[in-house]
Amino acid sequence: MSSQIPLNDRLLRSWLRCKRRAWLDRFGDPDQRLWTAHRELQLDEQRRSFSTLFPSKPEHGEVAAAAGAPAVVGLRLRGQVAAMLVEAHPPLLQRVKGSSRWGEHAYRPVMFRQGRRTTREHRVVLALWGRLLGAEQQAPVANGLVLAGAGRGLEKETLNLAGSLPRQLEEALERLAGDLARSSPPPLVADRKKCVLCSWRGACDQVAAAEGHLSEVSGIGAKRRDMLLDLGINRLEHLAAAAPVQLAEALLVHGEQHAEMAEQLVTQALVQRDGVPLRRDPGAALPELASAPGVLIYDIESDPDARDDFLHGFVRLPRDGDGGWPSVAEAAAAPYHPLLALQEHGEARLWQRLQRLLAAYPDWPVLHYGETELLALVRLAQRQGAKERQIAALRSRMIDVHLRLRRYWWMPTNSYGLKATASWLGFRWRQQGVDGARALLWWRRWRLGGDGPEGRGSRQNLRRIFCYNHDDALATWAVARCLLEQDEPVEL
Repeated sequence: MSSQIPLNDRLLRSWLRCKRRAWLDRFGDPDQRLWTAHRELQLDEQRRSFSTLFPSKPEHGEVAAAAGAPAVVGLRLRGQVAAMLVEAHPPLLQRVKGSSRWGEHAYRPVMFRQGRRTTREHRVVLALWGRLLGAEQQAPVANGLVLAGAGRGLEKETLNLAGSLPRQLEEALERLAGDLARSSPPPLVADRKKCVLCSWRGACDQVAAAEGHLSEVSGIGAKRRDMLLDLGINRLEHLAAAAPVQLAEALLVHGEQHAEMAEQLVTQALVQRDGVPLRRDPGAALPELASAPGVLIYDIESDPDARDDFLHGFVRLPRDGDGGWPSVAEAAAAPYHPLLALQEHGEARLWQRLQRLLAAYPDWPVLHYGETELLALVRLAQRQGAKERQIAALRSRMIDVHLRLRRYWWMPTNSYGLKATASWLGFRWRQQGVDGARALLWWRRWRLGGDGPEGRGSRQNLRRIFCYNHDDALATWAVARCLLEQDEPVEL
């Protein structure tokens, strides 16, 4: 690595999450980088958090710091840490008591935190900001401020930057520099389930598939992968060729639960290797649909941080004139009912609307993918004072297609999530690259954007959310439709 190219806080943050990610951030092909809504969501949450702490707009740069502004943004820091040139751009500085080269005041860095706790990543990056800021203002920085949430829910944590943190920072930067000096990227991480948030996931997915990385096998995380590596099984193909009984005996040392999984892991690897689904149970996967006049397909969009299920979408799908079930293409023309849950309208109104819709089709099962919809609906009913008999009736109508799929079929996919499964079956979402995070970003922009082009003055973002939600419901039907045809496995 050239000594003229400084390390920076963004590279450090990437490295603390994934060593390969930091290398790709600097040397990767930018055309392989995917845009992800998670970064935009984090910045949006950070802005709201900072606005709660400082309702007045922060001032900018060196001039603001010299003038003693309460909050400063846009100050670039650059200096030496352990003989390495490093630069950083802390998002916010807060004025504190003390003295510095700027006068009878000093500053400390402020960080926004996603998640429930402050991690090593937060501490080490905050330590870097403190080290460089101390050199810049010619006054030590004893602590930094970590924020989470916004409004009345704003959480503040003062983090001491002394103790072992300076040493941890130096060691991390030295190791980061070493990894950036490599001629090729570090190996893939052991547990790739967390890579869903990374903009390099597409490039790494290709490498994982080519390598037969064990993380590609559904059901294998970092711990189980290490167990298999210790046994000399380091590729998907090796696992597919393993003898289940012998593998179970070898895994027994790690506990009965791992030994019991041996046959399932081998079968899953075999199915993925061959690319052909395999029936797990010969019974009917969806017997409730045998005499049903139709189905409601249900999908929720949520803001988990606000605990807000803001959209309840339904596709109303009756049987066709001959008593058969519509194809996926025909289902696209079926009525779609989006029920928008605006907080100012109150939860009672939403519950009434949901009750009316469900009561209009009393004999129709409600299909959903995963447990989210069932849990959300039951909790809503409980909060609204529904009787146990009513809740039991509601539960009996709900059919988790994801659960049925996993019970009756092995699928040649590295995940049994809706995106992976429906895509393998040939379903295509109308909006490319859209996921729940993008829908949430559209929702926040629509809800908080006022009357501007991103807010309630424009319905474009709302239409995008409805389209995504509608497609998720249709994707659920794509999986359910194939389960209905399980007596003809070639259709899968």
